[in-house]
Amino acid sequence: MERRFLLVDASVLPDVFIKVLKAKELLASGTVRNISSAARQAGLSRSAFYKYKDCVFDARNNRKVITVLATLLDETGALQALLAGISAAGGSVVTINQSTPESGAAQVAVSVRTDTMQMSVEEMLQKLRRQRTVVEIRQGV
Repeated sequence: MERRFLLVDASVLPDVFIKVLKAKELLASGTVRNISSAARQAGLSRSAFYKYKDCVFDARNNRKVITVLATLLDETGALQALLAGISAAGGSVVTINQSTPESGAAQVAVSVRTDTMQMSVEEMLQKLRRQRTVVEIRQGV
């Protein structure tokens, strides 16, 4: 059977779904160490958590991989500085694709996992824009 997804306003859902999301957030953040603690803290039974954990997702957290598109000066350490900035934000690099430098700059596309970041994507991009070797940076689609 094919899975079907709906985007539903949380205010019309039974509380159990919100509690499952809370428990999943507690686990993902490391606030709790196990499912029993997460369920207890969220006010949820373990059986309800297990029943719905693979079926309830927060639409805000759905996009876990983004593409950062950058134009970097053709200087030693430019790519390394960009990657260090992504890492400092808590992002995890999945792929890197860099063009051959032309006219003193190179185009770079970096796929970044964002689910472990300690700041928003926009905050990370703002910090990256301040790097001396970054000519332009934006989020790809």
